[in-house]
Amino acid sequence: MIKVENLKKEFDGFYALDGVNLNVEKGSVYGLVGPNGAGKSTLIRHLTGVYKQDEGSILIDGQPVFENDEIKGRIAYIPDDVFFFMQANINDMMKFYRGIYRNFNTERYEKLLNVFELVNSKRTIRKMSKGMQKQAAFLLAISSMADVIILDEPVDGLDPVMRRQVWSILLQDVAERGTTVLVSSHNLRELEDVCDTVGIMNKGKIMLEKSLESLQGNIQKLQIAFGEETPLELMALANSEDHKNAEEDNSSKNMNFAGCELLHIQKSGSVYNMILRGSPEEITKKMEAYKPVLCDIIPLTLEEIFIYELGGENYAVKDIIV
Repeated sequence: MIKVENLKKEFDGFYALDGVNLNVEKGSVYGLVGPNGAGKSTLIRHLTGVYKQDEGSILIDGQPVFENDEIKGRIAYIPDDVFFFMQANINDMMKFYRGIYRNFNTERYEKLLNVFELVNSKRTIRKMSKGMQKQAAFLLAISSMADVIILDEPVDGLDPVMRRQVWSILLQDVAERGTTVLVSSHNLRELEDVCDTVGIMNKGKIMLEKSLESLQGNIQKLQIAFGEETPLELMALANSEDHKNAEEDNSSKNMNFAGCELLHIQKSGSVYNMILRGSPEEITKKMEAYKPVLCDIIPLTLEEIFIYELGGENYAVKDIIV
């Protein structure tokens, strides 16, 4: 549905986007994550046709986006800072959206007014709280019946009940209408519950793009302990000053133990906590040769995967395992 190839955008000699490649399947939820300044918002402004690329291509359903009214009429976008006309209330904005989106569903809008607690609101939207403004933005976007919904920090400012309500409606649209959703957020715990695919962005590029299942299956957290004889190479790695300063010299990227790529190691008492790249079966089999008394693989969260994937790119993060 969304295909981006070799996308580049330069601002005053700085490449905010430096060869971005991205693929979002129709009827899926794609999570775009990355540190501040990675280029996520710039990429989104290209996907919505606000910016014109310097190089590369952006296609939605096989068509370029920039200055393409037909494609833009099939995209709903909710930015981090939502915008409404100065004196408009929710019904004023509904009439505006209805004039833009040819499939705008007025009946759905009327039903969702109650869900979003805006049914009796005559107030100017810009005078509402941030959370209420976000609810108004979701109400209008969902009622537009767009084929593609692009969200930038979508649930920031919403209470937990409303956050769940919003995701429920969006996922229902994905399942029933085949809506394609791209969401950029720093709330990785929430993305973990809704995303099919995750793209990790840094320094103007997509470093990694995989299904969430594949991503979680490729990096493991291992707790391991030994009896009387702890492998000397493991002790050396745990005590290495080079590793303690890995965020500065990038040395951790080339570390390995038992033939596995080692991203992180920390000793806690007699137990070694390690982050290793590979499948659980592969890692367990290799560790068995050392005859450990404890060897447990613990699932990593998306947040931890994000940290350790970026760790190899000098993303400064101290020990997070406790």
